[in-house]
Amino acid sequence: MDLTQEEITRIIEAHKRRREYDRNRYHAVLKHDPEFVKKNRHNARKHYEEKGQKKRDNYAKDKAYLSARASYRYYKRSNREELFKQLHPQKYLLLVERGLFPS
Repeated sequence: MDLTQEEITRIIEAHKRRREYDRNRYHAVLKHDPEFVKKNRHNARKHYEEKGQKKRDNYAKDKAYLSARASYRYYKRSNREELFKQLHPQKYLLLVERGLFPS
């Protein structure tokens, strides 16, 4: 499917116009409509109920990695990365395994 530059430009402009229209419609009409708000809250609650446990499981699985990454960033911010490697060799190895550093 080959598109000319003119067709690509037309598609992009149509997309931009549609997004602007939808944004304006939301701020002018939808967010003040009680039915829309009710439906949106229901969908958000349903999404949280379906996906919440999965998020908690992923966090629990990656807790050690996230802790190690936060510690590393703390030391990096104060330019003490070598001290991090000395004080926390296990965390450093975990970060290397996960690919945060090219080793």
